[in-house]
Amino acid sequence: MYCAYITTLKGLRKHSNADRLQCVEVFGQNVIVDLSYHEGQKVVFFPSDGQLSLEYATDNNLVRKKDESGNNIGGYMDAEKRNVTAIRLRGEKSEGLVLPVETLSKYTDISKLKDGDQITVLGGHEICQKYIPSGKNRSRSDGNSSNKKNKFQKETVSYPFFEEHKDTAQLAYNMSAFKPGDTIYITRKLHGTSARTMKTVKVTKKNSKLRKFLHMQPKVTREVSVVSGSRRVVLKDMTKNDGYYSDNGFRKKYHDLLKDKLPEGAEIFYEIVGYVNETTPIMGSVSNKGVKEKEFTKKFGDITTFSYGCEPGENEMYVYRMTMTTADGTVVEVPWEIVEVWCDKLGVKHVPDLEKFIFTTPEDLKERVNKYLDGMPADEIGKTHVAEGVVVRIDNRATFTAYKDKVFEFKVIEGIAKDTSDVPDMEEAEELFEETLNE
Repeated sequence: MYCAYITTLKGLRKHSNADRLQCVEVFGQNVIVDLSYHEGQKVVFFPSDGQLSLEYATDNNLVRKKDESGNNIGGYMDAEKRNVTAIRLRGEKSEGLVLPVETLSKYTDISKLKDGDQITVLGGHEICQKYIPSGKNRSRSDGNSSNKKNKFQKETVSYPFFEEHKDTAQLAYNMSAFKPGDTIYITRKLHGTSARTMKTVKVTKKNSKLRKFLHMQPKVTREVSVVSGSRRVVLKDMTKNDGYYSDNGFRKKYHDLLKDKLPEGAEIFYEIVGYVNETTPIMGSVSNKGVKEKEFTKKFGDITTFSYGCEPGENEMYVYRMTMTTADGTVVEVPWEIVEVWCDKLGVKHVPDLEKFIFTTPEDLKERVNKYLDGMPADEIGKTHVAEGVVVRIDNRATFTAYKDKVFEFKVIEGIAKDTSDVPDMEEAEELFEETLNE
C-alpha cells in the first residue's frame, strides 16, 4: 500500500550543480528541495510512484495554473496526474517529494504528528494513493453483459484455502523488522505479472429454484482441484480471454504445467515475464531517453523491453514463494532453500538468488543491498535491460516476511512507462479490471 511518511530533515547539503537547490537523504533516498527547507524541519515525504489527491494538491497550490495566453502562473503538477516520480535533476537523483508538514494542517492537528507516521487519509480527506494512470485499462473482449452475475445462481465455486499474493513493503521504511541472527536472502525482483497456482479444496454449491422454494440450503460438494489466478483474482475459466491482456493463454500454459505436479496443499507464487503473444510484451517497452543519462542509453540502448531473454511470443515463469496448507487451513511457509529444491523437482525456474547471510546491523544490510542496486545493474537473466531491484526476505519467520528495494534508473523507467507505454506496468490496473469481471 502506498503512503506518505512524516519525518524530520537531517543532513541537508548543497546540490552539486545548482545554487538554489539542496539535497537531503530521506529513508535512505536522495531528495532535492529548494533553499526554504532547513535542518530539523518536520516534513511529509511522498515516495515516487504515488499520486497526491486533487484536494490536497489544490489546497497547497501545487496544481499547474496557466493564464489566458497559456503561460504557467503557478504550481508544477499536472491537474490530472499529480504524480510523484523519480527524476535526475542536474546530475543529482531525486526519489520523491518533500513538503512542509504545515501542508497537512487543514486536515489534522499537525502537532500530534510524529516521525514515522504513515499518511494516506487524514480527517476523512484523502492525501495520497498509489499512482495508476487513467485510460489504460483494456476493453473487455466480449463487449456484452455475459460477465454479470444473475440474481439467482444455480452454482457457485470457491477455493477457501487459495491464498492471495502478499504485497511486499518497502525496505527503506521497515528496517526495524530485522533482528540480529535473522537468516536473510537477497533475491532479484523481476518485472512481470504475478501468478499463483495451488492444488487445493474446491467447494461447489449447487442450488435450484425448488431448493430455494423449500428453504433448503444449497447442495455442497468438496473435491481436490488445481486453481490458478493473478495476484488477487481467481481465474476460474482460463479458456476465456476476458482478462486485462485479453489473452489468458500465457497463464494457462503454467497452470497446465503445474496441475499434475503439485502435491495437495501446495501453492506456488511466481512471476511471468516476457511476452503475452508475438506482438505484446507483458510489461511495456519504454524509451530510455527519459532517464537522461548517457551511460544508461550506452549500456541498454534507446528502448527498454523487459524481455528477460525471451523472444517475441515467448515467456517464462520464475517462482518466488511456496506454501503448504494443511487440511484444517493452516498455512506453512516453505523455507527458501526448500523452495529451490521443489523448483528443481517440478522442473521450473526460481528468481535469481543473490546472497544469503545472517543479519547483524542495518548498516551492513544497506551495504549488501546497495551493491545490487547501484551502478545501473543489468538483470541477471537476459542482461539486456536494467534490473528492477531486489527482495530481502527474512527466512526464519513463521509467515512470509520480505521487503523490496528498487534500482533508481528502474524507478525513472517505471514512471515513464506508466504515462507512455501501450502496455503499462500496472498489476493494480490489471486487478481492478479483472475484479469487474467477477462482480
